Amino acid sequence: MNSSEPIIRVGILSSEEIEFILKGEFFFDKKPFTGYQKAIWQDGRMLFEGEEYSELVFEPTHEQDSFDLLNVVIGIGFHWERKENQRFNGALKIIPVEARHAVSLQAINIIPVEKYLTSVISSEMSATASAELLKAHAVISRSWLLRPIFQHSVVSWPAASQDKEMKQAASVPEPGFIEKWYERDAHVHFEVCADDHCQRYQGITRASTEAVAKAIELTRGQVLMYEGQICDARFSKSCGGATETFENCWAPEHHPYLNKIFDNTVTPEDFGTDLTVEENAEKWVRQRPEAFCNTSDKKILAQVLNNYDQETNDFYRWKVEYTQDEIAEIIRRRSGIDFGPIADLVPIKRGESGRIIQLKIVGAKQTIVVGKELEIRRWLSNSHLYSSAFVVDKYSIVDGIPGKFILSGAGWGHGVGLCQIGAAVMGEKGYKYIEILSHYFKNSELKRIY
Repeated sequence: MNSSEPIIRVGILSSEEIEFILKGEFFFDKKPFTGYQKAIWQDGRMLFEGEEYSELVFEPTHEQDSFDLLNVVIGIGFHWERKENQRFNGALKIIPVEARHAVSLQAINIIPVEKYLTSVISSEMSATASAELLKAHAVISRSWLLRPIFQHSVVSWPAASQDKEMKQAASVPEPGFIEKWYERDAHVHFEVCADDHCQRYQGITRASTEAVAKAIELTRGQVLMYEGQICDARFSKSCGGATETFENCWAPEHHPYLNKIFDNTVTPEDFGTDLTVEENAEKWVRQRPEAFCNTSDKKILAQVLNNYDQETNDFYRWKVEYTQDEIAEIIRRRSGIDFGPIADLVPIKRGESGRIIQLKIVGAKQTIVVGKELEIRRWLSNSHLYSSAFVVDKYSIVDGIPGKFILSGAGWGHGVGLCQIGAAVMGEKGYKYIEILSHYFKNSELKRIY
């Protein structure tokens, strides 16, 4: 393993116009710059101060110098999508990139891994979270980031789309069947993006604390490993009481440290534990079994949920109601397929946590089976359904066509790996970060690699 801390490139913003404010003295082309600046893509050229450049790299004079990027889009494609100004340490690189058959400018932050992680921990959750939760999250965020870097010995990534969307592999093995796997971005010009598609990174915009800095320092270079490889350590907001396996949400490969667990110290009673069985899954979703993440404690939730996340109050168990017109229009627009009036939504296959990974959509015009879980969530919501662990109730049925659908669901996110809310509860209950990691990543080992 490498003994030195890696430097990474984080893709922040893609736009035809990049506005930024240099807070301190930055050097580009051996010249000092400070204050408001703007780079634009115009007539097939990147222009800065009226001159054409192939790339811009602004290096800070001092470690504490920072820069603001204006109008950064966060929560891309999710229900909390919005724009905000963000502040970053490190260097700023701007290059033209081609995406979706058009060219725009890409702003990239160049920063050491541990400084990046300080921001990720503060961006993914409140900086006031318990010390053990902060340390646990530092380890999994570092593991997720460094796994592909150390696998390839150097920072090199395979060629792929430069869009700020997740890499997707689609297959249509038979008529009426559409299945997509969504994986982490394999970016060309940077290692990781700044949005929820990778890890939420907002520079020093979110106020960090001494507790976050200490958690990073105490876990410096620590990662989870399994059989000599860094773990692909995933996390989501709420598993809903049971975690999902890697292959049912991400790439079609099995990781033994990402098997299903119940988010409790004991197996829940009065429930069938095989949630791939429809009857068991339905009972599980319709009730509220005991679990670490089954909490309404606002103090604990505030550790994990930023202000805009707290706009969502129902995450462990939730309901979404659609009229016939609403659901038919959403599915048509999100899938690009006109099903006509929707007659039924039928779970065909569920994962280990009860999340649907194949859903049959029965329409008056056609019937299609769609998967996996994220594609299902995309088709059934204007942004993303909280999770695919849901059951369907139909009302006001006339000639086989319901007038209303109610989806009752469990959890928030894909449910693979660490459950952030469950881990927050564990931290409050006095569990150490190693115990939290051992709970969610069975048989993994904690090791320091630099």
